[in-house]
Amino acid sequence: MALEDLTGVRERVRLRKDQQTSVHSWSFHQLGRYIAYKAERAGVPLVYIDPAYTSQQCSQCHHIDRRNRSSQSKFACRACGVTMHADDNASRNIARKGHAAWTAGRQSRVPEPA
Repeated sequence: MALEDLTGVRERVRLRKDQQTSVHSWSFHQLGRYIAYKAERAGVPLVYIDPAYTSQQCSQCHHIDRRNRSSQSKFACRACGVTMHADDNASRNIARKGHAAWTAGRQSRVPEPA
């Protein structure tokens, strides 16, 4: 199982003032700890990956371009033309990065609390 390491996400995101309340109410750390706990109990390996470009990179050809995200929900690669839901594309990138991290021999870990 692979999750994005969202440490410091609140400081990195740029939002309109009316959206800031909803982001600051998310408990990324708590959710991550719960998933880590459940994965450990079930014997499922868990790695945290760098979230950089997971939503802008094409999961088919790996081309990165911020314009690949035509909207919040639509992904259309400028290089190969593949189209899909943006969350589906990002989840495939996270899975690929997680698999690469795991096969490289990295140990399962939980980020330190912020």
